[in-house]
Amino acid sequence: MKQALVDDTEDVSLDFGSEEELALRKAKIRHPLATFFHLFFRVSAIITYLFCDWFSNSFVACFVTILLLLSFDFWSVKNVTGRLLVGLRWWNQIDEDGKSHWVFEAKRVPTIAASTEAEARIFWLGLIICPVIWTVFFFSTLFSLKLKWLALVIAGISLQTANLYGYIHCKLGGQKSTSRATSRFFVTADVPKRTIPRRVANTHTEEHGKTGTR
Repeated sequence: MKQALVDDTEDVSLDFGSEEELALRKAKIRHPLATFFHLFFRVSAIITYLFCDWFSNSFVACFVTILLLLSFDFWSVKNVTGRLLVGLRWWNQIDEDGKSHWVFEAKRVPTIAASTEAEARIFWLGLIICPVIWTVFFFSTLFSLKLKWLALVIAGISLQTANLYGYIHCKLGGQKSTSRATSRFFVTADVPKRTIPRRVANTHTEEHGKTGTR
């Protein structure tokens, strides 16, 4: 009877943490300001390029406005929104010898502080679609012989493609680093198993050599 009571009152561990983490991951937007500015500058640059003739007849004013929007977009996506929305970051640094090094970082953050699925989807869609649109502008400008806009379109493609390349490299580099870490773990775990027979064989040959010399 006592044994039955003990079995009935056995402790059962309930994992509520995974449910809370899943709910946070499925939340809509946890960084609304970063999400807004991730799309604001690049969408504003595209809209200004399409309808700049309606706002002003000055080519220089339109050119400078679009270039400033593209520059603000490049800085905010590279330094702020990528880190907050997807936990990725890339930059260039120069060492003491004057050599330039590109650093691509995939930050390992706790799941509670991680970005949500909606934020990650908005980040990658905005990062991929806008360079495609600027590529379409490049061909339309080339075929319509509006060569005065060609330099601006090339600048838009360059700035937004640079961020796209950097974050794709961060994403792929983070996955490779985890695979390398796991492979190193298995290699180090397998090394003692292989070294033990060698040590035994070496001690056996040493003892055999000693008995032979005697």
